Amino acid sequence: QVQLVESGGGLVQPGGSLRFSCAASVTAASFIIRDMGWYRQAPGKPREMVATITSGGSTNYADSVKGRCTISRDNAKNTAYLQMDSLKPEDTAVYYCNAIGGYSYGSLRTSYWGQGTQVTVSS
Repeated sequence: QVQLVESGGGLVQPGGSLRFSCAASVTAASFIIRDMGWYRQAPGKPREMVATITSGGSTNYADSVKGRCTISRDNAKNTAYLQMDSLKPEDTAVYYCNAIGGYSYGSLRTSYWGQGTQVTVSS
């Protein structure tokens, strides 16, 4: 019911910035996107949360990105944005968008993932 299309990522020098977007395409009018977020996975490491945002705008950030990262969303467009500044080599990873949603009349929630986008921070 949900398809996530990501954009952003790429090669950036240390200290640089990147902006990501994730658009959730919903096929059913009664399907509601609840939480959206970004996760990342570096080679040989487990996937970790970067930032999440609820439909009400409450945000949560990993300690490693606090102060350098801002997540926002446009509920009308079912789109989330992630701005990352002061990038470090240790931010190098594949970044995945995540969306959690369900039908407005039910309690079941389903998690969806984007295809991932590579971020490389290197001089």
